[in-house]
Amino acid sequence: MRILMACAAFPPFIDGGGPISAMIVAKLLRAAGHDLTVVNVSGEDKHESYDGVPVHRLRSLNIDWNYRLPRPAWKKAIWHTLENFNPRAFFVMRREIRRLRPDIVLTDSIENINVASWAAAKSCDVPVAHILRSTFLLCWKGSMWRGGDNCGRACGSCQATSYGKKLNSRFVDAVIGETDFIIGRHTEHGYFPNATTHAIPGAITPVSGARPRPVPSADRPLRIGFIGVHDPIKGLDTLAAAAHRLIGEQVEFLIAGTGQSDYAAALPGRFPAQNTRFLGWTRPEEFLPQVDVLAVPSLFREPFGRVVIEAFAHGVPVIGAKSGGIPETIQPGVNGALFAPGDDAALAAGILDLARDHQLVARLSAGALAAAGRYAPERIAASYGAVFDALVRKPAAGTLLQPGEARP
Repeated sequence: MRILMACAAFPPFIDGGGPISAMIVAKLLRAAGHDLTVVNVSGEDKHESYDGVPVHRLRSLNIDWNYRLPRPAWKKAIWHTLENFNPRAFFVMRREIRRLRPDIVLTDSIENINVASWAAAKSCDVPVAHILRSTFLLCWKGSMWRGGDNCGRACGSCQATSYGKKLNSRFVDAVIGETDFIIGRHTEHGYFPNATTHAIPGAITPVSGARPRPVPSADRPLRIGFIGVHDPIKGLDTLAAAAHRLIGEQVEFLIAGTGQSDYAAALPGRFPAQNTRFLGWTRPEEFLPQVDVLAVPSLFREPFGRVVIEAFAHGVPVIGAKSGGIPETIQPGVNGALFAPGDDAALAAGILDLARDHQLVARLSAGALAAAGRYAPERIAASYGAVFDALVRKPAAGTLLQPGEARP
């Protein structure tokens, strides 16, 4: 099948997990035999092959493309306004669709490449599937986090400034989320009224030589790990409070990752020095073999929580917060444990149970490694393929072709 994959961002530009996830999807679909070309926005117009994936990089379709850089308020306002429907994006993406003649257009996130891409595909009578990575379509910040807490629903200002995104979502034929949670966040607000919905998790490549961990040695502390950005939304204060509760127990905390804020700089002082080590920036494949259990205490409602399946691939069980999509991955008593977000007493109690029953840690390790098989690339690629096959077989309806205009 010929696929045009339009991405908000794609490596080597990496502003978080989104571009990496897009790269994973592109590579697994090509490995499954699909003829896939990526189209994304960058600072220049060029065709290239990136790690075996053909990519056409377009110059910015909006007033700029790198929305992570500081911008004046007026420029931010224009950027967000155009993200509701950008006429230039419509015509450029329709040109790309006619040039590549895909069987399907797959959008992986939508910033910069624009919701107008959906209308462009519909005008060419090409079915559209969209992958949700965040709540950008609902919230101009893409997080639904405000004032130190999660938003129950999109606020009035976000709904008003996202109306065009919601309107254009009617052109999407299938919406794919890594969890039911992230799909539900959108459908409960009336997005994607004409789309089928599909929960397809992220893929993780099996770790060579990974096997269930043996029972942790009784002569050393149980090692609880955290890896990620050092930000309050990740629940690090909850983990720090749990660490204080466990002073004197056979438990050690290993904290990996970095941050650029004053909060990150002060973070070591929040943890007890006697049972915590800060490792700085560390690659997951180097960090995970060092820990017995991974803690994912996020306060933020994570759309998926990729770090969970990364841990599973190494045979590391996870104790995670019941936040966002995280509970859809962790099975208590099988590959980890769950606790209420922000409840440091419950987190400490769960860790203490593991510290006092190393046989349980070994059983959960075996369960974690078995669970990783659900996220094998070939299995995830087959799930995408089933969605695409159904769309291509579905009769087209309601296109935007002009009278007398030929189909591509």
